[in-house]
Amino acid sequence: MPKLGVNIDHVATVRQARRADEPDPVWAAVEAELGGAEGITFHLREDRRHIQDRDAKLLRQTVAVKLNMEMAVAEEVVRMAEELRPHQCTLVPERREELTTEGGLDVVRHRTRVAEVVGRLKTRGIVLSAFIEPLAEQIRGSADCGFDAIELWTGRYAHAKTPAERESALAEIRSSIDAAHRLRLDVHAGHGLTYRNVRELAATPGLSEFNIGHSIVSRAMFVGMREAVREMKALIA
Repeated sequence: MPKLGVNIDHVATVRQARRADEPDPVWAAVEAELGGAEGITFHLREDRRHIQDRDAKLLRQTVAVKLNMEMAVAEEVVRMAEELRPHQCTLVPERREELTTEGGLDVVRHRTRVAEVVGRLKTRGIVLSAFIEPLAEQIRGSADCGFDAIELWTGRYAHAKTPAERESALAEIRSSIDAAHRLRLDVHAGHGLTYRNVRELAATPGLSEFNIGHSIVSRAMFVGMREAVREMKALIA
């Protein structure tokens, strides 16, 4: 059964709306773990729009499960990752004007810089994953850069309007999983996954991990973080 990583960024988004001290994303991580999350994911963005340095440091000290740091290849953030040494770093694209990460990192176009960052972080004992679109050239590029895993951007599947569009997106994901496994890459998935659409994707063989944030945090507003995580895990199972 795939493992569930819970992204807690949007807990920090609510806090930063008032520049207050609550809700605390570190507390949310504890609650997610108690609900059965096998991983905690956070994105330390250059503009610090939600997760702050304080959060990242406390998460590293307190999270007992896998800690996955999403990050761009900006030098300041790379240095922070070298200092924190989370269990995993997932390299993602980042644009100031976007609401959330849209699309995958172009590891082919930015191969030189990406490979440099991968090499630096791997010397710290960190597992490296690339957040990419399910495209053959990006999968091959990820392997060439030295990544241990890829996280497939599932936006096309999540936003499909018709059964035909959804099936086409699933076929693309299945093909990408096969290609990645041939290159000895572990395969994760994330973006736009909800309680309404995760079940079919979770039934796809070869995915070892899902990283889901917004939908779980939204559900947690009504039932609490522990129950929200339990419900998502049940759907993945």
